[in-house]
Amino acid sequence: MRVVIAGGHGQIALHLERLLAARGDQPVGLIRNPDHAADLREVGAVPVVLDLENSTVEQVAEAAADADAVVFAAGAGPNSGAARKNTVDRDAAVLLADAAEAAGVRRYVMVSSYNADNYDPASTDVFQVYLRAKSEADAAVRGRDLDWTVVRPGSLTTAAGTGEISLGDSVPRGSISREDVAAVLLHVLDFPATVGRQFEVIGGPTPIADAVASYTGKP
Repeated sequence: MRVVIAGGHGQIALHLERLLAARGDQPVGLIRNPDHAADLREVGAVPVVLDLENSTVEQVAEAAADADAVVFAAGAGPNSGAARKNTVDRDAAVLLADAAEAAGVRRYVMVSSYNADNYDPASTDVFQVYLRAKSEADAAVRGRDLDWTVVRPGSLTTAAGTGEISLGDSVPRGSISREDVAAVLLHVLDFPATVGRQFEVIGGPTPIADAVASYTGKP
């Protein structure tokens, strides 16, 4: 399986690329900084230098050509301002959806944010702008003729993954390691029954494969 990952140098993306490469799949990471290419090669991914804030649909579609799936794992980062929440967390996600459609890639997996729809539309607070950007990106992807899945993790940590989660349409507020989020994405890519589903996920008591299978109702 060839999987093109936007935000290819992010921590979730690097974990996912490592998992994909380890089982013989071909992860391709879209990165803005060419200095990050060596890190992707180290985990078994193919780096493609492409700045999603300054690229056309055609350029991104070319990078996604022949992919079996695309994953949006990009983010403006915690120290960025409100403007880049919109240009990266929202607009780049929509650009990837446009490119997937242009390239004929149906499978689109979105890494969103817990409680993204519960934002204050009148607030200029950066976190509120971030939630709104995520919510609007999710809505844009759900409205496409794509085989989409929206994954909304809780607070992200750098702890080692436990391999166990809680997953559902709505779950209590909590945290989850980036490594476990990557493992969830891997299972989402493997489970066609997750198409057309949006769910929240935090750390919990259930092995990831069992949680995904139970949620979709299919083993």
